[in-house]
Parts: sequence; C-alpha cells; structure tokens
Amino acid sequence: MDAKVYDLHCHSTASDGALSPRALVLRAHSHGVTDLALTDHDTTGGLAEAQQAAADKGVRLIPGIELSCQWQNKCLHVVGLGIDPAYPALAEATHNLQNIRLLRAEKMAEKLEKKGIAGALDAVKKAAGEGMITRSHFADFLLSQHHVNSQQDAFDRYLAKGKSAYVPTPWAELEQVLGWITGAGGVAVLAHPLRYSLTASWMRRLLDAFKQMGGQGMEVVTGHYNPDEIYTLSSYAKRFGLAGSVGSDFHSPDNQWVELGKLAALPPGVLPVWDLLGG
Repeated sequence: MDAKVYDLHCHSTASDGALSPRALVLRAHSHGVTDLALTDHDTTGGLAEAQQAAADKGVRLIPGIELSCQWQNKCLHVVGLGIDPAYPALAEATHNLQNIRLLRAEKMAEKLEKKGIAGALDAVKKAAGEGMITRSHFADFLLSQHHVNSQQDAFDRYLAKGKSAYVPTPWAELEQVLGWITGAGGVAVLAHPLRYSLTASWMRRLLDAFKQMGGQGMEVVTGHYNPDEIYTLSSYAKRFGLAGSVGSDFHSPDNQWVELGKLAALPPGVLPVWDLLGG
C-alpha cells in the first residue's frame, strides 16, 4: 500500500488562490497528494467543487477553512479541519465575514484613491469573483498597475499594518472562532505560528491559551519553514500537547518555492493531526 501524502492547508479562487477548486485538486493529485484539505480564507464556498474533483481522482478531501481572528490585539489565523460547512453558526459567520471583507475593501480602495491610485475596488471585485476579497487581491492589482515590484512590496508600501492603505478589521475573538470550528465537528489548528513574529514568551502564552480554549493542533511543517523552524515548532507541539499539522499554504503555481504535497515529514514524537481526523 502506498504511503499517504497529506497537505492540509491550501487556497483556491474561492479566496485568494490562483487555481479553481477543481484545478487545485487535480494539481494536488498530480503531485501525489492522497489527503487534501481545502482551507480558503473565511469561506467554504469552494468545497463542493473540490469534493467532486477529489471523488473523480480518488483523493480524500478534508473539508476545511482558514479563519481570521484576534487575540490580545494580535491578528491570528486558525485552520479548521474536518468541519461541517453547513453548521449554522459557521455558515452565519462566513456570511458575515464576506460583508466585513467587502467593507474593508471599499475603505482600502478609498485610501488608495487618495494616494492617486484609482480603480482598485472594481479590479479586486472582478478578481475575487464570488470569492472572498483579500489583501492579496489588492497586492496583485498594485503589481499589475506597476505601482510596486512584487506582492511583498505592495504589503511593505501600502497594505501592511501602519501603511497608507491599511484598514483595521474587527475580526472575531479567538475563543469564538474555536467555538465555530469545534461546533462544526472540526479540529482547530493554529496556522503558520511563526508568521506572527511573537517572542518565545508570547508564543507560550498563545499556545497555552489556544489549548485551554479548545484548540487541538498547530502547523509544524509548512511550505515556508526550514528544518530549524520545524524543530522549534515540534518542540512547542509536544510541550503543549498539540497535534502537528502539515500544509503547504499553496496559493499559486507562480510561487516556485511552495508546491502542493512537497513537504518535510512531521518530526517523530509529534501526534499527527490526521490521527484526530480518522487517519
């Protein structure tokens, strides 16, 4: 029997990914992924299409989502794995988040217009289609109009906290988000823990709070982390009794450094999160 290949964090055009849910599943299959979680930002809109493609290819699709939230005035992301997208509280939350993101987009476009950059709102709405509008859509727009040299440059100059087009967002509190995920029958996983630039003491506080509030896992292996970072995160996972997850955080084939299923192995001694998902 062939070994399983897990990728439990990726994005489609339902949020800020470049590939449709079907194309994403087909690409994952072509790279040997056997168990895939589609985890679009604040929406489950791509799951039905992804499930059909997964059934066609014999890929196990784990229904997922990546939810934005706040804790101690810090913005965090939590991945929900194995969720029921029809769970009423979660369905209502994603509907509300769509409105929050649209309002934020309108304010961001206004700020860009004051900087002499017009047309952002129409462009990001067109790019997002029926999916969630994210800051990445704005970064792509700024890049396409030659206002910046890269997506990262767009964040550094306009979109990051403290920059001219940044708009603070009233995300739900961490405990409420964990309640949505666990209420939907899912496993709550802290996404890319090193992205938040926390000190060691803040990381310990976060992981302790996350565990106490019902969180069950944390990403230990992503498409961005080197062996030293993976070792550090595996130590945290063991210390706080959290299962370890692996996910590429794939968004686009244009990023040659991040690919579906091309991930390091979960370090020994860390409980695999898929053990909580039925293997």
